[in-house]
Amino acid sequence: MLLYTLPLIGALIGWLTNYIAIKMLFHPRNEVRIFFIPVQGVFPKRQKDLARKLGHIISEELVSVEDLTTHLKEKATSEAILNHIAQRLEEGIASRLPRAFPMLAMFMSSDMIEKIKDFLLGQIGSLNEELIDKLSYELEEELDVHRIVEEKVAAFSTDKLEEILFSIMRREFKFVEMIGAVLGFLIGVAQILILSLPY
Repeated sequence: MLLYTLPLIGALIGWLTNYIAIKMLFHPRNEVRIFFIPVQGVFPKRQKDLARKLGHIISEELVSVEDLTTHLKEKATSEAILNHIAQRLEEGIASRLPRAFPMLAMFMSSDMIEKIKDFLLGQIGSLNEELIDKLSYELEEELDVHRIVEEKVAAFSTDKLEEILFSIMRREFKFVEMIGAVLGFLIGVAQILILSLPY
């Protein structure tokens, strides 16, 4: 009779070992010794290595400062931005400038407004490019994406990391546990078949 409990015992052992393996990704948080063997969760133990590797991958493969500055330059010199600047200049010249300098009102024709706007837009356009180039250079010199990501991940709470990963991969972790149970059950069935063979 005990022979036929082997699949259930195998399923229990398979589920339990996979459950413990998943838990040991995060636990124990701090190193403990079991029979003089040091034991610590994978993520707490390798968090600094993970942080370093993530920093490298993100800065080299996903988001580089060069990508950011290129995008910034494209946006800052885009037609939409220049049109927005032109519109604000026109509004300022037509309404605010005469209020600030009432004597100018008698000279403010639509042709004069257009000429002032075009002149200022040309000046602002070249200044805008200079500022973006300067800002891009400073970003490339000072913004270290690798270091920022590494520091953030290294300082990240393992409790929070566990919470995030479990919220994303709860089904996958449960599936791994069930696979352990199914494999243990099948091994138990195989044991019954082997032990039932006639000698």
